[in-house]
Amino acid sequence: MQQQKCYQRLCVFFIALSVIMVPNILAARSNLATTPRANALMTKAGARVAHALAAKGLTLGQPIFVRIFKMPGELEVWIQKNGSFKLFKTYQICNYSGYPGPKLYEGDWQSPEGFYTVSASQMNPNSRYHLSFNVGYPNAFDKARKRTGSAIMVHGGCSSRGCFAMSDNRMEEIYLLAHSALAHGQKNFSLHIFPFRMTARNMAKFNSSPWIGFWKNLQEGYKAFEISHQVPMITADQGKYKVNRQMKLAMSRDDKKGRKAMQ
Repeated sequence: MQQQKCYQRLCVFFIALSVIMVPNILAARSNLATTPRANALMTKAGARVAHALAAKGLTLGQPIFVRIFKMPGELEVWIQKNGSFKLFKTYQICNYSGYPGPKLYEGDWQSPEGFYTVSASQMNPNSRYHLSFNVGYPNAFDKARKRTGSAIMVHGGCSSRGCFAMSDNRMEEIYLLAHSALAHGQKNFSLHIFPFRMTARNMAKFNSSPWIGFWKNLQEGYKAFEISHQVPMITADQGKYKVNRQMKLAMSRDDKKGRKAMQ
């Protein structure tokens, strides 16, 4: 009972703190575009987010990492703590266009798959779909494959034509977390988009797909994060994604040393 009371007091403290912190975060970086309307929406979401962050010992403004799984339609937000990323929250996606498999050309109504990054310039507080950010399609890999398309977003409004649509309340929280991380100095955050969780079982289930070769390439990046909870360095080379395995292993060793030091 005493522990429950302490937890309740802690949550109240963090919620009260969010009322003070959120306006400061919104003004923390002048080159991060925003609007009075977007600020009001993020402030509204601040109390909800602060309560959930407090429950996991996390703080608004820490670096984030985002993963999307088309099946079963989920968006994960991970937050960095003590050198590795911890799952903060899984959000249900309202709608996305197309089927498992990559986007190939403008107008195919297909949503992309691959490894993308989102910087401050890709945040859109003036979106017609509540709030949004551009996923960064096409990236260098897509361009090497001559894939075309533009303005692929994660946005509110719950309706999609090639994008990933969230409910407005969920988008407010995701946007606040992304905006706050960028405002606190994260240069950009990684966004990994997969057709499904790339487990051995799922890969075997979809082994007859014409995209299985592409998905095996994506699986390398999926596994790298699953092993270390560090976002791997991924580049495009000759039409393939390349995971920097040496860096991944080095980060895993550093993370293990850090854990031993904390014990």
